[in-house]
Amino acid sequence: MQSIQANNYPIYFNEKGYEALNLYLKESNYSNLFIIVDSETNELCLPKFLPCLETNLTIEIIEFEAGEPNKNIETCVQIWNVLTELGADRKSLVINLGGGVVTDLGGFVASTFKRGMDFIHIPTTLLSMVDASVGGKTGVDLGNLKNQIGVINVPKMVLIDTQYLETLSKNEMRSGLAEMLKHGLIYDTAYWEKFLDLKAIDYADFDELIYRSVEIKNEIVIQDPTEKNIRKALNFGHTLGHAIESYFLENENKKTLLHGEAIAVGMILESYISLEKGLMTPREYQEIKSTIKAIYDEVVFEENDIEPILELLIHDKKNEYGNIQFALIEGIGKIKINQSVANELILKAFQDYKS
Repeated sequence: MQSIQANNYPIYFNEKGYEALNLYLKESNYSNLFIIVDSETNELCLPKFLPCLETNLTIEIIEFEAGEPNKNIETCVQIWNVLTELGADRKSLVINLGGGVVTDLGGFVASTFKRGMDFIHIPTTLLSMVDASVGGKTGVDLGNLKNQIGVINVPKMVLIDTQYLETLSKNEMRSGLAEMLKHGLIYDTAYWEKFLDLKAIDYADFDELIYRSVEIKNEIVIQDPTEKNIRKALNFGHTLGHAIESYFLENENKKTLLHGEAIAVGMILESYISLEKGLMTPREYQEIKSTIKAIYDEVVFEENDIEPILELLIHDKKNEYGNIQFALIEGIGKIKINQSVANELILKAFQDYKS
């Protein structure tokens, strides 16, 4: 597969990525190399990655405990301290090998240590391949609030090797699939239609589906790197999805949702809102709802869950001047950003989801 040129960095795929990485290391003048992993990628992915590296640089592995609850400033402080103890300087290179938690947190650590070190993303989950590693967003959670602290700063390159997907559970694969569905819904009707019958998908061609998903996100980000305008389209399903994810994360009586599981619910809810605002037809809405519900388990909402979820919307990063802003879809394949939505309509969306 051809590489994709993003804003000031390339995205490589599979074997060509390792060739490009090793050439880059050979031609660059880095002092040493730090590989940031979590406890899962240290065990499952690092043994595959290290033999592919060709470099004389001193390599140090920095590991933190896997999971969204560890995507916080405390973990960053620990890693900054380790970098300091190991003699990292501004000519060091960081490679983030892992899923979205690793690429988000590792990118933020590198972007802020000594006011900025170079970094490279090697995503190992479907979610991080098609979303988290592309576009330059880095950051950590503030308590249970998603991605409240961070900067936009691009890597030197992204290397997507789909062989790492063999380490994932079905649930993790489904989680990543949610972002691919989103890319079709906001941008490419023909791409969305490929997922209407998952049984018909030839998984030998799955790399091509991943490639197109990355292409869609990159085409949007190139137009609006700092999310002043069209990049807000990528937030479809995320306004309510992030609030749901945060609520289930902090509530010990609830089973924690994977990011994609929460976003799948958010896409149904925000599609219903799009329907009620006259932006799509009932047929389109039913197609979206039935397709997503066929892939993801139903999430159970009790009556007393909804109010705290709505309160979490106040902290959404997309809000402006105190107004909650939604990215809705204007039919399948088109987006309408900066949409204000009344609480009454959000409540109706939850009622429809439960019906």
